Amino acid sequence: MERELKTFFHCEGITKYYNSEPVVEGVSLELPAGGFISLLGPSGVGKTTLFNVLSGVEGLTSPDTGRVFLDGEDITGICGKVSYMLQKDLLLEYRTVLDNVILPLLIRGEKKKTAREKTAEFFPTFGLSGYEKKYPCELSGGMRQRAALLRTCMQHNPVILLDEPFSSLDALTRRKMQSWYAEIAERMKISTLFITHDVDEALSLSDVVYILNGKPGRITQRVEVQPRRPRDADFSVSREFAELKRFILGAIGV
Repeated sequence: MERELKTFFHCEGITKYYNSEPVVEGVSLELPAGGFISLLGPSGVGKTTLFNVLSGVEGLTSPDTGRVFLDGEDITGICGKVSYMLQKDLLLEYRTVLDNVILPLLIRGEKKKTAREKTAEFFPTFGLSGYEKKYPCELSGGMRQRAALLRTCMQHNPVILLDEPFSSLDALTRRKMQSWYAEIAERMKISTLFITHDVDEALSLSDVVYILNGKPGRITQRVEVQPRRPRDADFSVSREFAELKRFILGAIGV
């Protein structure tokens, strides 16, 4: 029997203006507990603006209209309720990997020794064992992204917003990171909202793909990906995958 996923994080009717012009308009999304949804669309359509609103970045980015909810609580404009990882890893080059990863705990007031002990336990899970005392410049692109994701997870929020986290990686590393993150999210029971320009990536990872298109950006399609996760390795070469990809490309206008 397929598990029934309950909506855990959602937004309703989000509109955001800049310089009196709407960037996104009337956007509504639903992310179930443990779910994975992708936001797909061309550059400049407002995806990152929407993420800034959903995360309440610095408590300053509130929508002009609409509300954001987490497990029934109105968190509109409140920073820190969901985790948010930008496209760049933003690791501090003068800190070791371990001391980069503990930053969310230090911000919450943890002592450095305690924060290091708590965080070190996760290094094997994230494939970072032995890299605790390395510096970011000593890591590959994929390893840097693992470290950045671990730092994001150390906020211990149930929802993570990821803004194209693998776009700077080569194709092979990117595929490995996609599979790896899907396993991590399942194991740690993380609900994920993911920005991407890559249709293949969206289909491989997601339960649902939302298409944001136009100026201002609006949700123009909601595409359920079948079969549900977890999927076997042949899904990306299946007829179902090809049909969904063709539909999405047409919906975007490619």
